[in-house]
Amino acid sequence: MKYLFSIIALLVAHLTYGQVRQSSAAEVSEFGTSQAKSIEAELDAIFKKAYPSNSPGATVLVSKDDQIIYRKAFGMANLELNVPMKPDNVLKLASITKQFTSVAILILMEQGKLSLDDPLSKYISDFPRGSEITIHHLLNHTSGIKDYTRIPELRDKTRLDISPEDLISNFKDLPLEFNPNEKYDYNNSGYVLLGYIIEKISGLSYGDFINENIFKKIGMNNSSYADNYKIIPNKAVGYGLFEGNFENAEYMSPSFPYAAGSLISTIDDMFLWNKAIQDNTLISEKSKQLAFTNHKLNTGKPSNYGYGWFINEIAGLPTVEHTGGINGFTTSGIYVPDSKIYSIVLSNLDDGIGAANHNLKAVSALLGKPIEKKVALKISEEELKKWEGAYQFEDVVRFISFEEGVLFSAREGGRPMKLEPLSNSEFSFENSFSTYKFSTVNGKRQVLFSDRIIKAIGIETDIKPISNKDEINLPKEILVNYVGVYELQPGFQIEIKVQNDRLIAMAAGQPAVELFAKTENTFYIKEIGAQLVFNKDSDGIINSLTFAQGGNKMEGKKIK
Repeated sequence: MKYLFSIIALLVAHLTYGQVRQSSAAEVSEFGTSQAKSIEAELDAIFKKAYPSNSPGATVLVSKDDQIIYRKAFGMANLELNVPMKPDNVLKLASITKQFTSVAILILMEQGKLSLDDPLSKYISDFPRGSEITIHHLLNHTSGIKDYTRIPELRDKTRLDISPEDLISNFKDLPLEFNPNEKYDYNNSGYVLLGYIIEKISGLSYGDFINENIFKKIGMNNSSYADNYKIIPNKAVGYGLFEGNFENAEYMSPSFPYAAGSLISTIDDMFLWNKAIQDNTLISEKSKQLAFTNHKLNTGKPSNYGYGWFINEIAGLPTVEHTGGINGFTTSGIYVPDSKIYSIVLSNLDDGIGAANHNLKAVSALLGKPIEKKVALKISEEELKKWEGAYQFEDVVRFISFEEGVLFSAREGGRPMKLEPLSNSEFSFENSFSTYKFSTVNGKRQVLFSDRIIKAIGIETDIKPISNKDEINLPKEILVNYVGVYELQPGFQIEIKVQNDRLIAMAAGQPAVELFAKTENTFYIKEIGAQLVFNKDSDGIINSLTFAQGGNKMEGKKIK
């Protein structure tokens, strides 16, 4: 499942090491002893920094040319029982589940039991506009159907065992958010529908179909559909982070994420999974290429998503990958086809996008393109100041400022981030692959923003950044009305407090941020360029808040 606030807010990953199982000589022989030790040292440095021995941890496996070159575990599998993580621990895959759902659909396609052009109405006859929505749209998140994880009323059902039909009934009759294939918008509802289609065609439950047609076929003996009642050997416990302290993850029935996020596995089984995909053991080369295609929208713009795989790149090398986040767990799997490198990280800490960031660092280091080792140049103050100003992108304004010999970039209302010059006109964000390339076109300055495969152009504008004089001071007696806990996603909450007569917001696993008032009920968060609006019911009581950033909006119901 995707936690929007976790992804777009500022994250603080709690860092460093734990119990490890050393890679065997056979596992690293591909590179020779000295190179293997160098690789091991680089990856150790990343993951020892990421998962301390007294914190929730992770299992990590890296392979090249189908040979395991790194296999270790860090941190703890169970904090309360003081059990260190082991490489063979079982963890939730979260949204990496979508890869298995996609391959299951492609298996049925190859069996002649469905077509990717089949309309949704073929399987659910009364689904509104179901004749316009195809299996293809469900697979690559372009259906326009409302994502059920963004429906506030469903948050009370996350603990309940619910049938796919009941789950679908909660979003089925809601209006589309856009016309099919008009936009890309990551959507868990589409994968719930795909799971239902798999069951309807095969006559098996989703979990049984995956087990019979994938897990058993390729020897994934420690993988299954999650079961909160069954005893599962070596299963790690999931944790979250709140106000700097680790907490047991909130319970969620596996039936809620269903075919969008309910599979569990190990790094060894995931190695077998990636090998089976690359060897065409489960589906043909033609079907695999469909899954790895960067499908285009009606506008011709790429969606940057295939069928169950994000399409991206690292340092110019194409990748297919996926991340996941669910109560208590984050995951990341990256495959680099040109180098035949596969890296999988499964963590029992729900810290937003921590596993994804650590995995990206590991793969980039393995490719000889480490994120942290850019060589910055000395550029004159005059050259740097040429690019100061505001730049309007499609959905956000970014401000470039000069301070003490350094350029900084900040989203509207956001925290400035240091830019390191790579040339007079090209700059890199600190500790990131993201870059700016400035130029002048028809007498007007513009900047190309690149974040791996994501590209966007900003044109200079006269918009001014929000200043302190736009803020208003509200008395404490007004601020206390907003105090409480608001739930934006199942199991993901924002707590609002008053401290020293200032309003403070704290989201799980993230630092406290101050809210600055624009009106009596509208506040903004400078660090992330976001806005919070507190909503009243008919009796004038605050019952929810609306979080808005970069064109996205989410409502959070007040739960206490």
